[in-house]
Amino acid sequence: MRPKLKPFLLLTLLFCLVNLSSCRTSLQPKLKPAPSTPAITTGPLRQKQNDASKMSAAIRPSTEEIQRHFQTIESRIINGDGDTAKKKADDLNVLDLSVPEQTKLNLLYTQILLTFGEAEQAIEKLTLIQPDQLTQEDQVKYFQSQAFAFSLTGNQLESAKSRIELHRILPPPERTKNQAAILETLNLLPESTLRYAQSDELAGWISLAKLSKLFNLPGFTEQLSEWSNRFPIHPADLSVFIATTDTTDTTNKPKSIAILLPETGALAQPGKAFLTGFMAAYNHASSNINLRFYDTNQTPSSTLYKQALAEGATLIIGPLDKQSIQDLANSTNLTVPILALNHIDGLQKENLYQFALSPIDDAKEITNKAWLDGHHKILTLIPDTPSGQRINNYFTENWRVFGGSLLETQTYNIKETDFSIPIKKLLNIDESEERFQQLLTIIPTAKFSPRRRHDAQALLLSSKSSEARSINPQLKFYQTNDLPVYAMPSIYSGVPNQAQDTDLNNIIFCDIPWLLEKSHPGELSMNSQINSWQKFPLEYLRLFAMGLDAFQIGSDLDGLNNKLLAGASGRLSLDNENRVIRTLVCAKFINGLPE
Repeated sequence: MRPKLKPFLLLTLLFCLVNLSSCRTSLQPKLKPAPSTPAITTGPLRQKQNDASKMSAAIRPSTEEIQRHFQTIESRIINGDGDTAKKKADDLNVLDLSVPEQTKLNLLYTQILLTFGEAEQAIEKLTLIQPDQLTQEDQVKYFQSQAFAFSLTGNQLESAKSRIELHRILPPPERTKNQAAILETLNLLPESTLRYAQSDELAGWISLAKLSKLFNLPGFTEQLSEWSNRFPIHPADLSVFIATTDTTDTTNKPKSIAILLPETGALAQPGKAFLTGFMAAYNHASSNINLRFYDTNQTPSSTLYKQALAEGATLIIGPLDKQSIQDLANSTNLTVPILALNHIDGLQKENLYQFALSPIDDAKEITNKAWLDGHHKILTLIPDTPSGQRINNYFTENWRVFGGSLLETQTYNIKETDFSIPIKKLLNIDESEERFQQLLTIIPTAKFSPRRRHDAQALLLSSKSSEARSINPQLKFYQTNDLPVYAMPSIYSGVPNQAQDTDLNNIIFCDIPWLLEKSHPGELSMNSQINSWQKFPLEYLRLFAMGLDAFQIGSDLDGLNNKLLAGASGRLSLDNENRVIRTLVCAKFINGLPE
């Protein structure tokens, strides 16, 4: 039985899918265990054992009464009261219902099942329904429920197909968000799943999903035109892309940007890597924005902020370290927007925006990927460090949002090269060894064959590439070829190294598009900027990409409230706390290279 989710959480997810809003940041994990919910084992077509008098037409409810009963059930579903909704549905006698009313009741039972997290049963119930027997309003609910049920079971391709069917019957104002959900779902699927499109329409959606990754990049408009010529009667609405790529409005562009970075001290080198990326984007845009630079290692950020205002700054980018950001937020009212280059959890202030290469985004992306691949019971392996524990907390929080099970966590010492002890504990092989030692006292000639646990469906790993090159072969030694490994982006150095990274084969990770070939092409791509980023250690590559994006964000900070930006460090959007959220690209090591 798949783990059940709380009814209110499922409804939140359902409404997120129906409304197609970005719920990754608004949906908060609930750490208390979910109460058990009653499984629905009886169908709407069960026949009550009523006597013949109750079956007579004379006492059957009128059509109006049945419709009112349906409305009561629907209101209970909307309010998250699945138990009452089921009782009300059970009160109806199928023999009192016409065929269309029976179909409607089946649809209501489907929605009730989804409030209990019974996605598989909901899918079975949907097979009993012929959508053409429903009203258009209920057809919308049918395909929404179908898309949600498939998504819960990890079948994202079928979920996308349901949304494509939904797209045909939605009124135009509601198609934009549905279209965004179709493209996002298809973009989460591996290439092998999408290789064989079953119709021209689906092929068009798949092609548009791939193209949408290049949104706002040079050449996008031309490629969009080519797509339109290839699929001339496709139902997708291209005006969405055309409207959001219009950058002719310059009324809100900053005229003078103050850049607050450490030019000396311990953070000078990371700051320089960021600034080099920023200036690459600035020069490429041939911008006439005035730039002024301030050294945060010499003067408090609050003082520099006031100085920048006096010198005409209309936007501040920086500081880089958390303490400077906190001090600046505490010291003064911010009359000019600040794009801070780090993230402090819970910090909110008017005109303060936070942009960071946050492990919160990294952990969310890899847990999303593991869940969408159909895994629900996981193990985690993390370094025995404060940062490792924070990442494990992110893993845990995200996994509980989905309703998945975290079976066990083990930590390892980053100073070691032999990780066999934590791996054996994680896989329960140490228990197998103990049982073997007991067996030897009875059968001295017995031979040991390690047996690992088989209840886990995936392993989430946090490690650097140097550690993972030892961890992954040791995992394989203990017969874990059928246990997928999902890793944080720290597993990848940023530059292909086929000889060394062969030891990372089959590990899946999610990283910034700029580091992955074909994910961020153009004149600011990683290959195009090789002469600039080669001056820095590999650990600062992602900061270079962050600098590229900081210029784009700063050039249109207001616009980020209304659209996504296809950035070098991810697909960028703003959450309700003015934090820049990054959606990453996932890859898998094959023959030592990330694919």
